[in-house]
Amino acid sequence: MFLSRRCFLGLSAAVALALPACNKGDGKSDSGGGGGGKPRVAIVTNVTADFWKICEAGAKKGAAEFGVDLIFRQPSKGDVSVQKEVIDAVTKQGIKGIAISVFKPEEQSNDLKLIAEKMPLITMDNDAVDSGRLCYVGTDNYEAGKAAGQLVKEALPEGGTVVIYVGSKDPANARQRAQGVMDTLAGTKDAKGPKLGKYELYSNDIITDDSQPANCFNKAKDIMTKLLGNDKICMVGLWAYNAPAILQAAKEKGLTDKIKIVGFDEDPDTLTGIQDGKIYGTIVQDPFTFGYKSVEILAALAKGDKSKLMKDPVPVKVVTKEGGPGKVKVDEFWANLKKILGQ
Repeated sequence: MFLSRRCFLGLSAAVALALPACNKGDGKSDSGGGGGGKPRVAIVTNVTADFWKICEAGAKKGAAEFGVDLIFRQPSKGDVSVQKEVIDAVTKQGIKGIAISVFKPEEQSNDLKLIAEKMPLITMDNDAVDSGRLCYVGTDNYEAGKAAGQLVKEALPEGGTVVIYVGSKDPANARQRAQGVMDTLAGTKDAKGPKLGKYELYSNDIITDDSQPANCFNKAKDIMTKLLGNDKICMVGLWAYNAPAILQAAKEKGLTDKIKIVGFDEDPDTLTGIQDGKIYGTIVQDPFTFGYKSVEILAALAKGDKSKLMKDPVPVKVVTKEGGPGKVKVDEFWANLKKILGQ
């Protein structure tokens, strides 16, 4: 059975060293005790996931370099009300600025504006343009989706059925990534299914799983059963846990050699799947830089300095087994990731 949000296997020791204050289960981590006159800043993610451990490593490095105390929080699940409770608690701890990966921008922007009136607010990973935030630190998710769409075209060059997975359609990044995939396959802007050029979008919709890897696993198995006999299938997982869940489902169904898989982010099972030739490739963001730059910006803002505000998105990388022009070989990427985390 697919296990939800597993810790990095080979990287666990490195993460433990980089994140000494990371408590299991509650998503809480503080760097320092708020003493010594250092300003305190905070980062709140949208959910608990291994992806954020890399971000936290970058944030802690930034806190040490830029002279601030850091509060880093991961809500227990992807839910607006749960995240709001975490944000409300953090903003009462004397912080001088906050970075938030917004779960549902349309619903949260009014509350975020109230925070922005009291302290510097930036968004990270998932933007909320109308929130009063000073800048966004993260990926251009539409362009990242287009890169994933290009991998689909390489993996399934003659066309076929494409299944797109995200945890939830509420976050803007999920919708933007999916649209990028569809536009690349269709060769036109704002493409709609079910026909996307020589590709067909399964169910004419994006498959969601309430941000639960086990749900993704079960849905993937069910869809594989429904598509038996179709030898031109590509399943695209646009959240970090999707590709590992899809791969586990394919293994249980004995279909790893028949179904193409394209992933997103650097889950260790995704990287292993690429090494084994069971996942075609993945689009990786740069969560370490997300954390590092967010703390750098908040530290500067705490001193009245706006010169560090970001104007451009953080670039993504395309990781495949063999690499090539515009791509990174998976072995090289993984080695560099371990180096970044200090292993």
